[in-house]
Amino acid sequence: MKKYLVVASIFVLSLITYIDRAAISSAKGAIAADLSLSDAAMGAVFSAFALGYAIAQIPSGWFADRFGPRLALTAVVTLWSLFTALTGTVNRFATLLAVRFLFGVAEAGAFPGSARVFYNWLPSGERGLANGILFSGALLGGGLAFPFYAWLLDTYGWREAFYFLAVPGLAWALGWLLWFRDHPSQPVQQDANSAPDSGMTFGRVFRSKSMVLVMFQYFAGNFTFFICISWMYPYLSEHYSLSHAQAARYSMIPLLSGATANWVAGFLVDWLYRSGHSGWSRRMPAVSGFLLAATGILLVTQAVSPETAVTAFALATFGVEMTISPSWAYCLDIGGKNSGALSGAMNMAGNFGGFASANAFPYLHRLTGSTDTYFRTAAVLNTAAIFCWLCLRPKNEGSSLKESSEESNLVRDGLKSTQ
Repeated sequence: MKKYLVVASIFVLSLITYIDRAAISSAKGAIAADLSLSDAAMGAVFSAFALGYAIAQIPSGWFADRFGPRLALTAVVTLWSLFTALTGTVNRFATLLAVRFLFGVAEAGAFPGSARVFYNWLPSGERGLANGILFSGALLGGGLAFPFYAWLLDTYGWREAFYFLAVPGLAWALGWLLWFRDHPSQPVQQDANSAPDSGMTFGRVFRSKSMVLVMFQYFAGNFTFFICISWMYPYLSEHYSLSHAQAARYSMIPLLSGATANWVAGFLVDWLYRSGHSGWSRRMPAVSGFLLAATGILLVTQAVSPETAVTAFALATFGVEMTISPSWAYCLDIGGKNSGALSGAMNMAGNFGGFASANAFPYLHRLTGSTDTYFRTAAVLNTAAIFCWLCLRPKNEGSSLKESSEESNLVRDGLKSTQ
């Protein structure tokens, strides 16, 4: 029973994470008006979070591996909740950039720390659905953030709204510290498809073809997804002349679609894995997802109404989120006891995609005079990600036993060189 409570707690964590993260999109108009900021300046604000989040991924993953997810998650949730509150105090552009950058640094530990929780508590055949539950919470949180923050904004103002948003995270951190333990009372038995205890060392991450491919495909996915928590809300509002309430309702739909995709992909990953198709359990959901994402993001350029635009965004988000569970499951497969750091490396690459996305949208619009350029660029990246997964040979897949053996030998050699 405690195993399920742990997964439920991580679900709540991801919910809080994205409520805090996506609120800045709803606040874009109020903040820009109050601080006299242009769209380019707000693009820098959005990307400051993504940059801080990206560069802190590996250190935060290492921290969770070294000191345990109990201490790591307590620390990062407390810190980002404080920076959420500090967002409401800023009066200058430079200060806002700094606070959002540090907010990103603090939030960076959430998902690598969660990955280490799953490695400690769950066998390989249960990690796909657990990751689906985790990231569905993120999407639900992002979806709820739009109407919830719109209500806070109308009721209290944008500054006070950020003060309120800090409270749930602080409460979660206190509960986690008092209740959670790094390992279950009976250690999880890892099966034959798991990495050796050491797993892949960090020194091998950037020399591993597999990890480079995984990192690129995650970059591509985040490039598409980040539009949903940065520019989608103002895009719908301004492009279709919607009210705040209308834009908030529409903006929820793609994120709820993505939340559904996480459950679907998580179930599919575990079902295929338990059916003996360990390699395709990672590859098939990811390839299908990127195909849907490329199609959906291209259809945005053909939309003639907010309803058709939101439908296209929802298809793209569903597709991108289909790729999340297999990506994180793959990192746990090869990461072993370095799962936090390896997951952090992948998430770092992904959030450089978010950083690029936040700046590319206004830049490409100014450069070409059309927002369609951004959406076509995202479609190309999603297509390239399909080929990344077709080239990957997940661990212990029947058709690639020789490659898996060679990779394992390289991992052991890398481990010896670090000892």
